[in-house]
Amino acid sequence: MTGAFYDGLAGTYDLMFPDWDASMARQAAQLSEFIPLGARVLDCACGIGTQAIGLAQCGYSVVGSDLSPKAASRAVAEAFARGVSLPAFAADMRALPFVDDSFDVVLAADNAVPHLLAADDVLAALREMRRVLRPGGRLILSTRDYDTIRRERPLSTPPSVGPGRVVWFQLWHWDGDRYELEMFQLHEADSWRVVVSKARYWAITRHELTELAARAGFGYVEWLLHAYYQPLMVAPNG
Repeated sequence: MTGAFYDGLAGTYDLMFPDWDASMARQAAQLSEFIPLGARVLDCACGIGTQAIGLAQCGYSVVGSDLSPKAASRAVAEAFARGVSLPAFAADMRALPFVDDSFDVVLAADNAVPHLLAADDVLAALREMRRVLRPGGRLILSTRDYDTIRRERPLSTPPSVGPGRVVWFQLWHWDGDRYELEMFQLHEADSWRVVVSKARYWAITRHELTELAARAGFGYVEWLLHAYYQPLMVAPNG
């Protein structure tokens, strides 16, 4: 379901942002506070390049991977159009196609990890991220604020309007601490054509994710709640 969800969004994902390039620059500026100068970065959930392209524009050497081949291909093309290099590959974060100790930083932003619905799958992904990190490297990961969301159990998100007056909103259907998300796109240019896609998430709390990171071998885990648009986990390798 997850790969098909992002394959379907690959052509329109940028329309969720009022100004996608401004969002890329803003997120890169926030993330670069935690990425050393000259670092080689793997964005292992790169999507169409929202974080990876911005970091490449800041001068970092960035490689992307994503479960969606269509999203990874678009990330390469969008980076090229902006004059930066972004090699990107289709890959599952539980089986990364890179040799050990390849990167200084591994990034998994924008609520990517909670697509993994079982603790064993999250643990497998975290172990892969640690495997491809060099000693002393750093994992940077962001999720929704599930500590709050698990208490409030929202049923929808507020609508937002992107370029071309594309309206976006989500409906959430809960099953314990997992939920199915229905993503609605309303395209005015096509007489309000409606496109609906679905994905599933684990509303994993910061404590649960911290425990799994420790089991994967990461050192002290720090959560930063106001440094990025989502809660940000930073964990050293070792």
